[in-house]
Amino acid sequence: MPNIIPLHSLSDPALGLFTRLTEAQLRNRLEPEKGIFIAESPKVIRIALDAGYEPAAFLMERKWIDGQASDILARCGDTPVYTAGRELLEQLTGYALTRGVLCAMRRPALPSVEEVCKGARRIAVLEDIADATNVGAIVRSAAALGMDALLVTPCCCDPLNRRAVRVSMGTVFQIPWTRLGSAPSDWPHPGLETLRALGFQTAAMALREDSVSMDDPRLLSEEKLAVVLGTEGDGLSSHTIAACDYTVRIPMARGVDSLNVAAASAVAFWQLRAR
Repeated sequence: MPNIIPLHSLSDPALGLFTRLTEAQLRNRLEPEKGIFIAESPKVIRIALDAGYEPAAFLMERKWIDGQASDILARCGDTPVYTAGRELLEQLTGYALTRGVLCAMRRPALPSVEEVCKGARRIAVLEDIADATNVGAIVRSAAALGMDALLVTPCCCDPLNRRAVRVSMGTVFQIPWTRLGSAPSDWPHPGLETLRALGFQTAAMALREDSVSMDDPRLLSEEKLAVVLGTEGDGLSSHTIAACDYTVRIPMARGVDSLNVAAASAVAFWQLRAR
């Protein structure tokens, strides 16, 4: 039976998980095993549960309990289900109204780079991408378009950021991923050396005169390839580009100089996927 707990005030401490804690507080860098992230919408929550993620608490309007969230709650034992009427929820952030159901979920321990890359032929590496929407879109493209795993640098936006999870449509729970180092000094060195030790050639996506076109047959012939994408605006750092095995560009028409990093990732993943 669901453990239903009615809310009567916005000052209720139970709402802190959903409305008052920052992403950094939810993530709990000092004690990762106590960290939390927020999943929104029944579809995304189901994917997370299927992947083994553990719920800590729910927040929803009462009608969802016996409606579209009933099958979810049946899977979650006595996990607290905080609920309130529409008028109270309308005073919150808007997430509860637009997505119906929120679930605070416990963060698992991140696997090692070696575990994530075991058996992988194509991986994506995200360098310092700050925008959660872009990270979520890239994760979704990576999952859909043939990437076997995804690595993020220490300064990259958290793939379990609330917006990133939502934009990924739950695919962040389906594709293996982890962080490539824990401190800013871990990238690009020794991060790139770690990839080479695992047998990967590295392809830096960048607009440079010495770059090769994405349809270069040498890229497709690589047994193991890491596609490295840079932050919005500035792109990859010059140190990263210089240290990668290839510098790769997407051919452009009509004088367009570049694509948004999320759009570029989709093109790159499709073209460079393992055959």
